[in-house]
Amino acid sequence: MIHFYIALNAACPVNFEFLNYTVITSRCKGPTYPAASCCAAFKDFACPYADEINDLTTDCASTMFSYINLYGKYPPGLFANECKEGKLGLACNATSPSLSQTASGSQSICNPSPLLMVTVGFCVLLFKLL
Repeated sequence: MIHFYIALNAACPVNFEFLNYTVITSRCKGPTYPAASCCAAFKDFACPYADEINDLTTDCASTMFSYINLYGKYPPGLFANECKEGKLGLACNATSPSLSQTASGSQSICNPSPLLMVTVGFCVLLFKLL
């Protein structure tokens, strides 16, 4: 069962305003918005921030989607409706944007996140209501 909670969230520690959105906007184009290209581009952009996006105590997910929609002018629900990999959400295997290696030299990997799709769905609902 999926529950949606509306609460006052803390500010996001990631400054999504100044990130480079061309990874999405250059590969996910209308009018057809091909799912394979759009979902791959979305994952390339979002997976490095999966922990922050899935933290429901912050406004990271809604902030990220606001900027994605601002720069890409995508139809509501595009990524939530097209990008599905299973009941656990989208699998992220990307490295951190700021550190490709940890101090010990091992690679930093994002874990698959079951909350990513819930967060995406929540954001889509918010955008539909606006």
